[in-house]
Amino acid sequence: MIRLIGYFFGIGAVAFLGVAAAVALYLGSVTKDLPDYEVLNSYAPPVTTRMHAGNGALMAEYARERRLYLPIQAIPDRVKAAFLSAEDKNFYQHPGVDVTGLFRAIMVNLQNFGSGRRPVGASTITQQVAKNFLLSSDQTIDRKVKEAILSFRIEQAYSKDRILELYLNEIFFGLNSYGIAGAALTYFDKSVTELTIAETAYLAALPKGPSNYHPFRRTEAAVERRNWVIDRMVENGYVTKADGEEAKTQPLGVTPRHRGTYLFASDYFSEEVRRQIIERYGDNALYEGGLSVRTSLDPRIQIAARKSLQHGLITYDERRGFHGPIKTIEIGGDWGVELAKIDPFSDVPEWKLAVVLAVDDGGADIGLQPSKEASGKVVEQRVTGRIEAKAMSWAYRSAKGDRKTAKSPAGVFNVGDVVYVEPTEDSNVYRLRQPPKVQGGLVAMDPHTGRVLAMVGGFSYGQSEFNRATQAMRQPGSSFKPFVYAAALDNGYTPASVIMDAPIEIVAGGQVWRPQNYGGGSAGPSTLRLGIERSRNLMTVRLANDMGMNLVAEYAERFGIYDKMYPVLSMSLGSGETTVLRMVSAYAVLANGGKQIKPSLIDRIQDRYGKTIFRHEERTCENCNANDWENQEEPVLTDNREQVLDPMTAYQITSMMEGVVTRGTAAGKIKLDRPTAGKTGTTNDEKDAWFVGYTPDLVAGLYIGFDNPAPLGRGATGGSLSAPIFNEFMTAALDGTRPTKFIVPEGMQFIAVNRKTGMQANEGDPDTIMEAFKPGTGPADVFSVIGGEEYASPEEILKSSPQANQAVTGGSGGLF
Repeated sequence: MIRLIGYFFGIGAVAFLGVAAAVALYLGSVTKDLPDYEVLNSYAPPVTTRMHAGNGALMAEYARERRLYLPIQAIPDRVKAAFLSAEDKNFYQHPGVDVTGLFRAIMVNLQNFGSGRRPVGASTITQQVAKNFLLSSDQTIDRKVKEAILSFRIEQAYSKDRILELYLNEIFFGLNSYGIAGAALTYFDKSVTELTIAETAYLAALPKGPSNYHPFRRTEAAVERRNWVIDRMVENGYVTKADGEEAKTQPLGVTPRHRGTYLFASDYFSEEVRRQIIERYGDNALYEGGLSVRTSLDPRIQIAARKSLQHGLITYDERRGFHGPIKTIEIGGDWGVELAKIDPFSDVPEWKLAVVLAVDDGGADIGLQPSKEASGKVVEQRVTGRIEAKAMSWAYRSAKGDRKTAKSPAGVFNVGDVVYVEPTEDSNVYRLRQPPKVQGGLVAMDPHTGRVLAMVGGFSYGQSEFNRATQAMRQPGSSFKPFVYAAALDNGYTPASVIMDAPIEIVAGGQVWRPQNYGGGSAGPSTLRLGIERSRNLMTVRLANDMGMNLVAEYAERFGIYDKMYPVLSMSLGSGETTVLRMVSAYAVLANGGKQIKPSLIDRIQDRYGKTIFRHEERTCENCNANDWENQEEPVLTDNREQVLDPMTAYQITSMMEGVVTRGTAAGKIKLDRPTAGKTGTTNDEKDAWFVGYTPDLVAGLYIGFDNPAPLGRGATGGSLSAPIFNEFMTAALDGTRPTKFIVPEGMQFIAVNRKTGMQANEGDPDTIMEAFKPGTGPADVFSVIGGEEYASPEEILKSSPQANQAVTGGSGGLF
């Protein structure tokens, strides 16, 4: 018997050793190519890039995986408790594999064998980290064994908190959100610290299968799973029974976070920043790098810019008449459903889509587009209103020319027409609106730093993503002239220099060019000041011809208006193409005293670790960070920017453009309570209308024109169309700020001159103006005219110019 027992024992021992050897060989083969778990030390998942305005407000987010990485110390205990209860209640006790849970899962799976039910898993949080970071998701024995081995190793190498931190920041929650911070924002638009018990439990329910617990498509299953997690939290002592029962009565309350731009009216600005980041760092840095981008945008000024440009575009467009309805639908059934199918402009919330239900001579009855829930489901409601005849009289004229002028709303609308409306102060009363055909761009900038404070690229980003402030190449027209005059003032001319304003012919390549002043006519000899105030084309061409276009081209390139300017005389009138941003940057140089400007929409960029990788501010201040004050001098901000224009020249041209605002082509259009300089611009056939101007601390510029350049109509000039928009914008943007004066450079002299002749004024002269002169210069002692050599005699000039005749008869000196 003993021998028999020994015999079986020997067989058993051999079998055991054989099995052990087989297991050892299997484990050896499995562990031979295990991934290196030490890569978890350098874990750097794709993280959302966040873009902020100058005041810190969130503008936009960009990500392929919507994730914000949170260290474990920043994750509330309640959130940890929810995930431990849902996924691994023994996490802080087991060594990586929960043996008790494993046997429990085996027993359940044996009981369910053949039932068709999905096998129950027993993966711990550590095992899920091993799978998610280091292994595939294959449902195989080999993968499960590797997962268990890696889990033991990970537990030995990292703390429990570190493992939980990796897990909570990596897991997928659905709706393209990864990590607990990203999920909290995506599902509830909250930070993790703001989540309620019910919200935390729902998020903890999602990792098992986000699509199985979709908040809108599988609502019942989602609530059931959430309540199960709440029960586990109560069972494990993390939540009181009363709080748990109250949490289970709450609805899911999912409010998906808005995608794209979050800050109102900032779409064009944020899109331009997005393009610049991709150009500088590439796609991956933007969508995976977790950058923190602080932009220069001022939300208050941005809203003012949007409102002013939109108002100007709408005003011009409505003068041209009604374009017709957006669409026509049947209203026999539920008109709300049909109307809800039409997508309105997402960035013009003031406007609503409406359908005409009835129309009479006194107005039109309308039905407003019903709102939608976060799930996209149409809210069943029928909100009606009325458009009074007086609020749509502009629409009696057809912009298409397909009908005669209407006499009442009945001649404009048909039942079923879909139009835009805007609420008035009266309840249920609306005014008719229409998306304008004309477009434009506006930029506002700090002239001292080049920080772009506001940018509007068109009427609506939802209507067109094309940014007319940076991408549209347009002719600046007469708004380019200040740089011709600046080149002259920098090279020996004065504001009182006199140029002939008379017809001129330029012959080049067998072609004859005969430029004309706007509106025709000429004024004879006139000062540079009068030439820019009244925007005289003939004077500008003569001045550019006298200086040489190579010099003008050099200055245009120096100011950044063009990269390479073709030096032909027509370019002196702004016939080249440039952008609003470039023009505003060039005017900023005039406003700040001639310092070079690098326009920037970005103040600073930090990487995911908080390290600054870009900073716009290049000025230095060595002693600004002193720990103590020991009677030392105040620190000085060192400005190493290039001086591209003489400060005295910058002041002279500024003074001349103040005259444009007070006496010239913008007279009566700019009504600011502070010194303002600017210049109108109107291109051939009135295809573009410009105004660019500035105060001592803010420069802004804009144009209006059709995307496919076409005449705006007779009289559609920079002074009539764009200057009022500039005035409206600057009034709002500067509201509450203290007026300041333009800085007069030291050494500048002021001499009283006759603003028509440019000669020193006599006592009591009604046309006297205090003109700014550089040291060593002043008004001419003898009346001389640049470009007057084509006239045969002084008498011809006297005949052509009452101003010159008056100057001579007044005893101011000879003609030449």
